[in-house]
Amino acid sequence: MPQPPAGTQVVQRVGHLLREVTSARGDGVRLNDLVARTGLTKPTVHRLLNSLAAEGLLDQDESSGRWFLGAEMYVMGSAAASRFPIEEIAHPSLVRLAASTGESAFLSMRRRNETICLLREEGSFPIRSFVLAEGTRFPLGIGSAGLAILAHLDEAEQEEHLARLDLSGNRHGVNQTLAGIRKTIAAAREVGYVVNPGRIVEGSWGMAAAIFDRANRPMWALTLTGIESRFKPARQKELGRALLLEAHRVSRRLANQAE
Repeated sequence: MPQPPAGTQVVQRVGHLLREVTSARGDGVRLNDLVARTGLTKPTVHRLLNSLAAEGLLDQDESSGRWFLGAEMYVMGSAAASRFPIEEIAHPSLVRLAASTGESAFLSMRRRNETICLLREEGSFPIRSFVLAEGTRFPLGIGSAGLAILAHLDEAEQEEHLARLDLSGNRHGVNQTLAGIRKTIAAAREVGYVVNPGRIVEGSWGMAAAIFDRANRPMWALTLTGIESRFKPARQKELGRALLLEAHRVSRRLANQAE
């Protein structure tokens, strides 16, 4: 077997740490929490954090000791955003969805075998679901966005992702089963959008529709989330139509921009 490139392990560890700090959603994260989440030793995590801080990629709050993304990450993110204008293009659709439905609207992107929430627009309905927020990551097949994307992949690729899913220990919710996920995917292939019935947090429902790139690959998704009583069968068709309309608008704009 070929040997991995020199430094691969360090890069993987740094990437893992940066993702964990990013997922803290602006609240910062403690050293001990990073040790627990990464499985690395405390001296290793401490050394890597200080090295990243020296490069401006991370900052530590002196009073709380929590770690946050640094200014250099903002610069890098701004540069990357110019290559991936999806947030600018999709934001008007999020605003329209939130305004017309009253539910919270989200944009998520696919990255390899997971989805990452990029944007959120709060609806007017006072009771909200807090399953999704900027930076939240789920494996494909978990959460409405990942289900919507998975539903539009070919069967072989679907099975490849489903085989990776670890549903043990209720880590992704108490109602997650492969049979249920397959049933949701099959239904989505019929109607074009996903209905996710409170599988991550009981009583917190979601619906999503996939956004396609110029090569017709499902790479992003628009999601609406809320409480179960707001997602009754009679309203699902209305919400589904709204999601499909906005997802089509975003897909079309992305295709036109690439021309």
